[in-house]
Amino acid sequence: MAWVDRLKKGLSKARLGFANSLGNVLKGGKKLSADQIEQVEEILISGDVSARLATQLAESLAEHSRQELANGGLMAVLEGEIRERLQGCERKLAVRSDGQPTVVMMAGVNGSGKTTTAAKIASRLREDDPKMPITFAAADTFRAAAIDQLAVWAERIGVDLVRHSIGADPSAVVFDAIDHTQRVGGVLIVDTAGRLQTKHNLMEELTKIERTVTKKLGRGSDERLLVLDATTGQNGISQATKFHEAIDLTGIVITKLDGTAKGGVVLSIWDQVHVPLLYIGVGEGKEDLHEFSAHQFVEALFEN
Repeated sequence: MAWVDRLKKGLSKARLGFANSLGNVLKGGKKLSADQIEQVEEILISGDVSARLATQLAESLAEHSRQELANGGLMAVLEGEIRERLQGCERKLAVRSDGQPTVVMMAGVNGSGKTTTAAKIASRLREDDPKMPITFAAADTFRAAAIDQLAVWAERIGVDLVRHSIGADPSAVVFDAIDHTQRVGGVLIVDTAGRLQTKHNLMEELTKIERTVTKKLGRGSDERLLVLDATTGQNGISQATKFHEAIDLTGIVITKLDGTAKGGVVLSIWDQVHVPLLYIGVGEGKEDLHEFSAHQFVEALFEN
């Protein structure tokens, strides 16, 4: 199945629960009433669009509705507004070409799909360049299951794994993993522990890992990616804000979009945190994670 078809299938819940509700209010070409404008705001907010942004979009639609658009015209206006607001949010993963190792740090709370996402990114890199050396650093040393899971993925994909015993210092794992990657080259993907963004000591551990990278390479990680579970909704914005403050995120990956009837979190995160979206996920398979395209996302979300 082509990616666009997977995306449309994955966003079917959001399309039925979010976009279709908007379509029912915006159908026809008549001027929107005060009640309809309020309905639009409520639907947008219930779809995980932030209140401020929902108000702006509703006001824009109200202004356009005074122009007596043809039936369905307001939905086209809304699609255009969302596309415009998502401009600049997409970017490809940065892979170095100067002979130095590329370091990708994966961060996120428990249950976001962080380890699986790391493996899927590695799979995509391997498909793009079968000869590229790839190394996993099992820096989630708090859970034996996390190390074992990464080991399974490493064997399945055919990548190197640097691991220490359970309870070891995560930064020591990263230190050794960088040593290894400097020898073999390629990409190092660091799988960190899932952590609550409100726990200062755990966030400090991320900054310690980043200091280790800087000490070893004379520069920071090339990518610091936050993996967000789309089903957490507005809480994802809080997570993104906290992690961004701690480690200066370079990108965001949104997973499990197929599991929510909402789709506005994508728009809200870019609007409020302004960190690029590199990948979105709509399923469990490696082919269900793909580079984010604003055009494809909006098209799939609003498809009739």
